[in-house]
Amino acid sequence: RAAFQVDAMPYTITDPMMSQAAMKYLLTRPGVPAPLDPNFCPLVLSKRHYLQRVAACPHHGRVSELHFAIERPGGCVGRDKLPVFAEDHEGFDASVFLAGEVIRYMLWQRGGLKLILCGPKRICELLTAAYARGGKYEFEAATMPKIYSTPWTVVTVDAVEKLPSSREEPVVCGKVASGCRIAFDLGKSDVKTVAVKDGEVLSSAETEWDVTNPDPQYHYDVIVKAMKDTAAKLPGPVVAIGGSATGAVSANSEATWCDCFPNVPPDVYQKRVVPIFNDIARREFGGVPIKVINDGEVTAVAGGQMIGAGCLFGISLGSSEGSGYVYADGSLTGWINENAYNPFDLNPDAPGNPWSPHRGDAAMYLGQRAATRLAAKGGIDLPPEMMPEHENMNQASHVPHAQCLKKIQAAMKDAAKEPQARKIYESIGVYLGYAIAQYCEYLEIKNVLILGRVTTGHGGEVMMEFARKVLAADFPELADVKFHTPSEHMKRVGQCVAAAALPELEEAA
Repeated sequence: RAAFQVDAMPYTITDPMMSQAAMKYLLTRPGVPAPLDPNFCPLVLSKRHYLQRVAACPHHGRVSELHFAIERPGGCVGRDKLPVFAEDHEGFDASVFLAGEVIRYMLWQRGGLKLILCGPKRICELLTAAYARGGKYEFEAATMPKIYSTPWTVVTVDAVEKLPSSREEPVVCGKVASGCRIAFDLGKSDVKTVAVKDGEVLSSAETEWDVTNPDPQYHYDVIVKAMKDTAAKLPGPVVAIGGSATGAVSANSEATWCDCFPNVPPDVYQKRVVPIFNDIARREFGGVPIKVINDGEVTAVAGGQMIGAGCLFGISLGSSEGSGYVYADGSLTGWINENAYNPFDLNPDAPGNPWSPHRGDAAMYLGQRAATRLAAKGGIDLPPEMMPEHENMNQASHVPHAQCLKKIQAAMKDAAKEPQARKIYESIGVYLGYAIAQYCEYLEIKNVLILGRVTTGHGGEVMMEFARKVLAADFPELADVKFHTPSEHMKRVGQCVAAAALPELEEAA
């Protein structure tokens, strides 16, 4: 196995190949295939297929249970369990593989600083090694401490009763954008800003930036200039700042692990980037209240406000995937919601990505890289430097992907090219349907808000058509999930508008 530097980008794929035995128990064909990705094997179906094989196991005692808990700060705990085959059963490799991926899924959805295992000795040993330095999931083991500033640990207990109980603590944020406020959304290709007075948008802007720049001062200057240019449109002084960013943001608006600053050296990141939002509020805006959260959570907040209902999962298909959830009462999960890093496709030949050493992460299926990865198969006339195998298309920079997406969107408006180009959006729609089903495993989802540049135009309608087909074919119990789309204006700045209301102001005495 090649050496893996956890702070190197782009990453080299280091996942060991799935064994033939594991393939037998995990790989299955979806009921609705992706036209341009025939070997796509969604995790949610693989898990179902595996559980069916476990249920059909004729020998009692050949199956036991693995229980696990993942602890987060504040006493929050996620719990799950998985039936696993005995060590000498041919399905044991599948049990180890799937358990590792299910744990990884919960980590990137919720976050975690401690993994507690309870189950058969051998599988616990293998998972402990996998989630340690030098293991398959060393990226996760190295990243979680950056998010929480707490060492990552894995322990095993000998009784299920010794596992901590499941506990969640929803987060309540402000919902009224009173006074003069500005808000920003840091994406992987631009900085969106809005000026809001008493809930009314007075101005909005998009500023391009190079997220790959390693200089934190560059990022500080770009963000500040965008914010001040927008603040100049307000009739009075700024009283509060709301924001969203890709990556993990602490409860105190610290950029603990934001992947929109991927190349800032770790020691410099800790000193200059972690406090960047609070520094901007203090130095540039007189210390006004500021609240910054994960971009996926803001997507969900915006969706809940738009439709006036909760139990909503918001998903933005932009430079990457940004997604989050609001409960029925409008409160947030408090999870890290880094769903772009979630395991999604178990196809052994699934694509890698520049941000992690794994194959099949959701980032390559639910954002513009999904479209550009399929562009050539969709009949798009591409220059060599935009072909999926070209080095330019496998770096952290989103610029060539944005340019390629424009070619795809142009082809959708060309009668001669549309039938083949349409298959790109049909395929992404299939991905979207299975992603929604995967998220429904842990969340009560009644509404889904879909937005982002990949959804622009007729292609977005095609995507939702195929997402609905997936739910109808393979998940009829989810047929009542309602799909929502925002206005064109909300697609561009909806997250910013919702973010503006996040900071709560103290009422005057």
